[in-house]
Amino acid sequence: MNTLTHVGNLFAFIGGLGMFLYGMDIMASGLQKAAGNKMKELLGYLTNNRFLGVLVGALVTAIIQSSSATTVMIVGFVNAGIMNLTQAAGVIMGANVGTTITAWLVSANEWAGALKPDFFAPFILGIGAFIITFSNKQNLTQKAEIAVGFGILFIGLSSMSSSIGIYQDSPIFSKAFQVLGNNPILGILTGAVVTAIIQSSSASVGILQTLAMRGIVNWRSAIFITLGQNIGTCITALLSSAGANKTAKRAAVIHLLFNVMGAVIYGVIMTIFFGVFNELAMQHITSTEISIFHTIFNVTVTIMLFPFANVLVKLSGMIIREDEVEEEEDEEIEEMVLRHLDPRILETPSFAVENAVKEVARMGNIVIGNLNRIIKESGKPEPSKKQIDKVFQNEKVINHLDTMITEYLVKISKLSISEKQMEVVNYLFDTITDIERAGDHVENIAEGMLNLKQTGVRMVASAKKELKEMTECVKDALNESIQAVGNGDVDMAREAIQKEQKVDKLEKQIRKNHIERLKRGYCVPEEGVFFLDIVSNLERISDHADNIAKYVLVQNDENLL
Repeated sequence: MNTLTHVGNLFAFIGGLGMFLYGMDIMASGLQKAAGNKMKELLGYLTNNRFLGVLVGALVTAIIQSSSATTVMIVGFVNAGIMNLTQAAGVIMGANVGTTITAWLVSANEWAGALKPDFFAPFILGIGAFIITFSNKQNLTQKAEIAVGFGILFIGLSSMSSSIGIYQDSPIFSKAFQVLGNNPILGILTGAVVTAIIQSSSASVGILQTLAMRGIVNWRSAIFITLGQNIGTCITALLSSAGANKTAKRAAVIHLLFNVMGAVIYGVIMTIFFGVFNELAMQHITSTEISIFHTIFNVTVTIMLFPFANVLVKLSGMIIREDEVEEEEDEEIEEMVLRHLDPRILETPSFAVENAVKEVARMGNIVIGNLNRIIKESGKPEPSKKQIDKVFQNEKVINHLDTMITEYLVKISKLSISEKQMEVVNYLFDTITDIERAGDHVENIAEGMLNLKQTGVRMVASAKKELKEMTECVKDALNESIQAVGNGDVDMAREAIQKEQKVDKLEKQIRKNHIERLKRGYCVPEEGVFFLDIVSNLERISDHADNIAKYVLVQNDENLL
């Protein structure tokens, strides 16, 4: 066999590997888009019940075909405060079980008979490509993406298998796998390194199965390489946690600890096993047998370590420590960061949209908190200097969040999301603008309060009473509109609109009453300037609350009347 043939086979193998990885990515993306809302519902079942977490982790991973992607998503959820470490531990365990689905798909070429996936792959790819090219229906094209990914994946596998088939009797391969099998640590390291490089245990197991189909891999080397692949898949989550908070880093460490412990336990068991059954150790393993071991390994390790999930959480805390000084610093800057949004969540568009809504609602709640600080429940517009300063500090937070959320929404808008989700994103752009402007008006009121304190001007009792009534109504309108955004509550939105209408009536009456007081000499002009400025800003806040509430109604196809 000449050099050109060897080079051609190498190119065919690399091309096949590329198609396999690309097909897996496209299929996972299509599955994720098609099942986005279902995954959201699945995560809604997450409680501190770890058993439910395991089931959800397995189902989500089976849907998106990647335990690495699931774990990265979990790191993002923990970082955003959506999930605690106890919940994360269960989901991570389940993710390892769910990833076995891909291995069974690959091995189907051995046991599926006439229904071999690679036989139908070109046909399925062609159908999917036609649908994507000629169909305008989003639901249909998402399903077609799955078909295209499936087709490319198995065509890639077929290409890899064909290119390496001529070397199945080569002594180089048999010697290499004999060395890996005789040295468990080297076998585990090989599996870990290859998986870390391509960042997918499903893909690396698929490559190993392709070699097994050609009778190149023996039992001993396949088992130890598979154990290493489970460790290598942790690299994706560890890299992903680099810019996350310490709790999210602990989630990634839990994933590593779980897989390392599983590999150590099975490494010892299989070393003893092969010592007893030495003849089996050197026999060729099939792709289906790799799938069987892969499944048994992940299921039994999950069962064994499931009762010790809290121990894993504690160990992760010992590895990633948090000192008291850092905790205090984190508390001071906590509001300046996005609590519900994390770049990792962009991997799952449906969750990204949902958590953008939560972050926008949080921004609105900061504005409500500012309003509560400057207008006391008693109606006395006399906040302390400390409270006013806090309002000014929070206004900087609001402006910062406005910029950060806008950038995040721009990223979401570029993802493959449904038309309905795009509508939500568009309304969120408008909502954060209204919230930011409402915050500006609260800051204006705070400045007016500060001027009142500095000049020593006091409001008359009737003005305070009117201001209290209007403020309470404005706070209700803003609070109900923000709650409507966070919960998608159309009834709350309608109540906010009704409150805004009441505010408009109150403003007219208050201005009329104030003019009457000025005529009768009950108050001085200096008081009137500050008073009317506060009233005007309160009315503008209610206008923005009205806009926000109307976005919710339109978004839910409700009549504005």
